[in-house]
Amino acid sequence: MTGRRHAVVIGSGFGGLAAAVRLGARGYRVTVLERLRQPGGRAGVFRQDGFTFDAGPTIITAPFMFEELWQLCGRSFSDDIKMRAMDLFYRIIFDDGSHFDCLADDDAMRREVARVSPGDVRGFERFLRYSEAVYRIGFEELGDKPFSSIGDMLRIAPDLFRFGALRSVHATVSKYVEHPYLRFALSFHPLFVGGNPFATTSVYCLISFLERHWGVSFAMGGTGALVRGLVDLIEGQGGTVRCGSEVTGISVEAGKASGVRLASGEVIASDIVVSNADVAWTYKTLLAETPRKRWTDRKLSRSRHSMSLFVWYFGTKKQYSQVPHHTILLGPRYRGLVEDIFRCRGLAADFSLYLHHPTVTDPSLAPDGCDTFYVLSPVPNLDAGIDWATQAEPYRRAIEERLSERLLPGLRDQIISSRVFTPQDFRDQYLSVKGAAFGFQPLLTQSAWFRPHNRSEDVDGLYLVGAGTHPGAGVPGVLSSARVLDSIVPHAGSLA
Repeated sequence: MTGRRHAVVIGSGFGGLAAAVRLGARGYRVTVLERLRQPGGRAGVFRQDGFTFDAGPTIITAPFMFEELWQLCGRSFSDDIKMRAMDLFYRIIFDDGSHFDCLADDDAMRREVARVSPGDVRGFERFLRYSEAVYRIGFEELGDKPFSSIGDMLRIAPDLFRFGALRSVHATVSKYVEHPYLRFALSFHPLFVGGNPFATTSVYCLISFLERHWGVSFAMGGTGALVRGLVDLIEGQGGTVRCGSEVTGISVEAGKASGVRLASGEVIASDIVVSNADVAWTYKTLLAETPRKRWTDRKLSRSRHSMSLFVWYFGTKKQYSQVPHHTILLGPRYRGLVEDIFRCRGLAADFSLYLHHPTVTDPSLAPDGCDTFYVLSPVPNLDAGIDWATQAEPYRRAIEERLSERLLPGLRDQIISSRVFTPQDFRDQYLSVKGAAFGFQPLLTQSAWFRPHNRSEDVDGLYLVGAGTHPGAGVPGVLSSARVLDSIVPHAGSLA
């Protein structure tokens, strides 16, 4: 083991863990360094009062990408992880009390569209064909390809214009369907990856087909089961995952990454470094002493970051069996609320919520007779200047009241475990610049070649994975960023 080329991976989110598996398969001895006490990063888990809470991602839409990692290690994904496919992807409840169900069965989905707006069925089918065409190009052909030169961008320019990449997701959806409820149901997905549906390039319409093609699944035992499985793969390859190891700097010698420095004073030498940390943090802080031509502090400060999230985790002493696994509960505004959030206009009085109810699928995540939940509300990042020390509890109470009125009657008296996570926590725990939950926004001018490259433009031997680099946020995105490494990182045996 000590004779093999050494790769250090900073951060143990899905991108970092997937990168470690791929590097191990390419012959590297891998050390993953995680500053928190457990692996997973934003996909971490915490346990409280007998409840198990997945801290971050809850929806798996591309299980084949995990299967591929297990195959690289000569193992079977299904032997270690039990995935449960959802028949009901999620229920959208509108402010007037009506609802729309996104369903796995194609015929049932058409009937649901017809129930809401019979005249939009053909437009819905046309939109899915458009979404599939964008998926074939944007995800299958380009999602795991590096954009190392402007020529790479110019080669795809004809496809981008053909698919109307200058239009937003919402504007594109509006070409196909008329009913406002369907326009929401087909356009909100960029919010799952930190994007404004009214500004994010229409390329992200591919998420609709990705979802329909691969379905929506849940890992039994929670997302943490996937994290534990990936750590086991890395250790099975001879790699190491070290928690409680905070990297404070990337060592650079003669323009090339040569290792990392830890808060403890330890220096770890390596042949290559892969950062799964926030990209802006990587350049601004971990390379603070290194001259940079591309990702300078000035350029980073001018980049547009995503919104943040307010997340409330809670456990109840009763079960709400009528509430689906995934529910989206909307307020009275769509465009106006989104604009308030992304333009950092402060904390709006209204909100729209995503409620995760995993125990309706996996009761083991709560004590007997109890339920585990988390609810998140998109909120502005720290540029808004919101004092979360004073605003968090009133905001949580307002969400509690809304849930009690619409979904979870008597909620206040049923809560026996509670914890909140604010944009301040995204900054302090995950070192996310501006407390942004998803790094840079997925705008056309911050995508592909315009996004920080997977192979650093400023430091040789430094590679980037995760939400802030190509192709972007979301579980399929960060797993794809690790996939890119296969084409840009030399095999350990051929490293000069």
